[in-house]
Amino acid sequence: MVCAKCEKKLSKVAAPDKWKEGSRNTKVGGEGRKLNENKLLSKSAKSRFSPYESKCKICKSKVHQDKAHYCQGCAYKKGICAMCGKQVIDVSSYKQSAK
Repeated sequence: MVCAKCEKKLSKVAAPDKWKEGSRNTKVGGEGRKLNENKLLSKSAKSRFSPYESKCKICKSKVHQDKAHYCQGCAYKKGICAMCGKQVIDVSSYKQSAK
C-alpha cells in the first residue's frame, strides 16, 4: 500500500520490457544490454537489494521493498503508505484481526 507520490519510487520488475522502441533492453543510443556480460561482476549486481538492510519501524521485520520504512502488513493495518508513512485510508471503522 503506497501513496500516489511514492508509486514512482517503486522498483522495476525483473523481467525485461517487450521489444519496442524506447524500451530499456534495446541497443539504441549506445546504452542497453551487453552481450556475454557476467551479471555477478557487473554494476547492476552490486546495486541489488539486500533484505538485511532495512527493517520495519513498527514490528522490526524485514522490509521487502526498496526504500520502504514499513512492512506491507503494518502499512495495511495502520492505513499508511509503506514508503513515507503518510495516511492513505482511514481504518478506524475497519474490523481487523488482533494479529
